[in-house]
Amino acid sequence: MSRGDILIGIDIGTSAIRTVISQKQGEESKPLVLGVGVASSFGINNGVVVDIEETINAITKSKELAERTAGIPVEHAFVSINGNHICSQFSKGVVAVSRADGEISEEDINRVIVASQAISMPNNKEIIDVIPCSYTIDGQEQIKDPTGMNGVRLEVNALVIEGSVPFIKNLYKCIQRCGIDIDDLVFSPLAVAKAVLLKRQRELGVVVIDIGKGTTGISVFEDGNILHSTVIPFGAGHITNDIAIGLRTSIDVAEKIKLEYGTVLAADINKKDKIDLSRIDKNEEGVFTRRYIAEIIEARTEEIFVMVDKELKKIDRSGMLPAGAVITGGGAKMPGIVAMAKETLRLPAQIGFPVELNGIIDRVDDPSFATVMGLIMWEADENGVFSSGGGKFKLPSLGGIGQKVRKIFKTFLP
Repeated sequence: MSRGDILIGIDIGTSAIRTVISQKQGEESKPLVLGVGVASSFGINNGVVVDIEETINAITKSKELAERTAGIPVEHAFVSINGNHICSQFSKGVVAVSRADGEISEEDINRVIVASQAISMPNNKEIIDVIPCSYTIDGQEQIKDPTGMNGVRLEVNALVIEGSVPFIKNLYKCIQRCGIDIDDLVFSPLAVAKAVLLKRQRELGVVVIDIGKGTTGISVFEDGNILHSTVIPFGAGHITNDIAIGLRTSIDVAEKIKLEYGTVLAADINKKDKIDLSRIDKNEEGVFTRRYIAEIIEARTEEIFVMVDKELKKIDRSGMLPAGAVITGGGAKMPGIVAMAKETLRLPAQIGFPVELNGIIDRVDDPSFATVMGLIMWEADENGVFSSGGGKFKLPSLGGIGQKVRKIFKTFLP
């Protein structure tokens, strides 16, 4: 079994580290899930490393659980990166076609993508990824794949994902100290979109909302292209915090209440339904109505969707995406969240599950596994290819994050 046949993804989440080991079955077959490992994460806050040793311990535990199931060592992986330090901007690259006969080659495409990276950034920022959205040949716009076409001037409109160098460095250090080589770093909202979206949804127009514990990732697609991607600093963990404050109880009890009794729609709860905290934890006391708890959840969830709508307004897509909203992540499992999304965003809405599964699918057929399964699909799609509609585009070696990150951090690491 060659290294190229084994696909491994590691999702570095605020609540948990998830590792999935899979095997590539062929060009047309779905990756076969062989092993899954999940470990609670205590060293990550809002998507970034805040405690290196705790993060290393969580990654190691997750890795070992997956190795035990699959019987395959985790030596390399595609790794997610998240946090509100990450931002994106569009950039254009322009090059002259190199061949004398004017036919556009893969080399020309690689050069124009590299040219699009020539942007102004603060010293503490670094390019994480470059996603080519569309090409222009001699003024002809909206070309998906220019390979083999003829022209003199080639342009690309690309989305450049940037992140903070110290945060990337800390993540890279944790992965390396676990004995794992990073094949690629993938921005979490893009990995999620890879896992849960169909081509038709990307063509019609859709927003993917990944509600994690500490952050909510957003990515918007239309005409097969990515229009916008960002992270907002609120997630399902903030709902738990609100419940703990509102009920004057511990975080652990608040989390149990949210999972067992919580709902997003307060109006659906009978005012007479009550919860006795002493039945959940003998050290707690107090009786509260379920509607009061639902009102707390509803207020914070509505705030998250209002912030998502603000992002859609920035790109003039508020209430104007025919494929609607696809909600995923651990926070997507709260009852009533689809109805809340429909009302707040004025869009169709649904829960997003990974769409290409094979093997031990009962372990990963869950919205909280969307990111890690997206990493697997990203790797399976020709090792770093991002499909943005009709064409597929491979990032050049100079822009490929796997090689680029290693080169960047050789100067930092011992």
